[in-house]
Amino acid sequence: MSQDGAQGRYAGRSVAGGRYQLRDLLGEGGMASVHLAYDSVLDRQVAIKTLHTELGREQAFRERFRREAQAVAKLTHTNIVSVFDTGEDDLEGQTTPYIVMEYVEGRPLGSVLDQDVAQYGAMPADKALKITADVLAALEISHEMGLVHRDIKPGNVMMTKRNVVKVMDFGIARAMQSGVTSMTQTGMVVGTPQYLSPEQALGRGVDARSDLYSVGIMLFQLVTGRLPFDADSPLAIAYAHVQEEPVAPSSVNRSLPPAVDALVARALKKNPNERFPSAESMRDECLRVAQSFQAAAPSIVPGAQTSSGAGVGSAVFPPIDQTPPGPSGNVQTPYTPGPYGPPASTPPPSPSYGYPQQGGYQTPPQTAAYSPQQGLSTPPPYTISPQPTTPASGGGRKSNTPVIIGSIVVALAAIGGLIAALTLNNDSNTEGGGGGDATASASEVAGHRGPDTTKTIEAEECSEPEESYNDPEKVKIPDFTYKNLDSVKKCLQAAGWEYEKKEVNENTYGEDTVMQQIPAADTDVDPKEMPKIQLYVSTGDPA
Repeated sequence: MSQDGAQGRYAGRSVAGGRYQLRDLLGEGGMASVHLAYDSVLDRQVAIKTLHTELGREQAFRERFRREAQAVAKLTHTNIVSVFDTGEDDLEGQTTPYIVMEYVEGRPLGSVLDQDVAQYGAMPADKALKITADVLAALEISHEMGLVHRDIKPGNVMMTKRNVVKVMDFGIARAMQSGVTSMTQTGMVVGTPQYLSPEQALGRGVDARSDLYSVGIMLFQLVTGRLPFDADSPLAIAYAHVQEEPVAPSSVNRSLPPAVDALVARALKKNPNERFPSAESMRDECLRVAQSFQAAAPSIVPGAQTSSGAGVGSAVFPPIDQTPPGPSGNVQTPYTPGPYGPPASTPPPSPSYGYPQQGGYQTPPQTAAYSPQQGLSTPPPYTISPQPTTPASGGGRKSNTPVIIGSIVVALAAIGGLIAALTLNNDSNTEGGGGGDATASASEVAGHRGPDTTKTIEAEECSEPEESYNDPEKVKIPDFTYKNLDSVKKCLQAAGWEYEKKEVNENTYGEDTVMQQIPAADTDVDPKEMPKIQLYVSTGDPA
């Protein structure tokens, strides 16, 4: 349906007992439509997002969506689009959930990028880093409240007429992925393939570091004018996130300093443990890098892809390995060239206005669910580093037989060394054994990392837990992840809670570090019926 048709269809409609009068259609995507609306009670313009009919059929989903909207409404920050109200109403005979949001006059970040690509070939690095830092400032607030965005992309970032960054759509992906609706059965993945973290693509549980990966993808796109991973199908893109290494941004934009390459490389690590630990730390690094080099015009390598690459829209699809999850502006304000030289011809202003302005960066319709390609191998776990391939030199194909033989020899030698080390270790533990030197040698060979006793949790977080937002009779489970087990035990004992320890072979954080917990942090529980908490604890040894 055309935008004009949609505007005519909804003209004169209202929700919330007539309080909000729907007006122009501002944008339409795979999950929802956004209308400009008039709030007759407070005499102001607002934006109302209505979820598509199929998402509002089930009461369980509507309840989850309502709770997520309530959580998002508590997020107050300059860089976050405010949520004012939520509810459900009857539109065309169907129960339709909606949320009432701040109306932002501006453009989506994708439209701003399109203009910079047309003028410079990519967005100037200093501008990109400052925008990215503002996005991270918004995420810092949401992560502090335990809310992971799950769908960070240029289409969900607005730029106001005064160039203020506004992040929107918090909580929608989380509600979609709750598994209570038939549209998202167990193991299904919700998100935009080009910006998915590897753990999202694999159907694994995600935390704040998943958002940081998506921010890294977005930063790569801003400073190069292209996406690091793109393909013809959502599955192929998701697979690339898991298996392929991105090129350095400076290989596309030669004006970028090594510090930008390093920042992006860290954000795009396949293993979440190797990324920035928090939005705050990544934001600090963006600002530091932005101040560390002399601004220069983008210098795009000839032949490099420089489109902004809207690609596939938000999609619902199964994880790659099929394994169940484990424990938009009124006025275009051209960017001031500054030291970047005279700009090229400026593209004409976008024809549509307001929030979420989609001109020049229209979100495509939702992609249908798909099945994995037959024969697609399960990617390696996080503890295994991707194996680089050696390109053939010269005109013909180079035989890899010597490489294979050499690899076998090295592998056998490593296995032999490990067996010897384990033997020494066993000998040291027998009566009359040779003692500590052998034990230290075995640990060194195995790559063991000892405990970090500086990461602790206070006992009061268990004995006086935070009250639930949704039910005053319930409390939130504290966050034990990445804390030393001794302090977690003391916390649990202070509250009289039971726990079960399960070992995880991991040597990034070290022995006795809690890597995962079930129930997850911030889960609402009844303290009178407290479940046994499962703690997945690092052994300090590699897998």
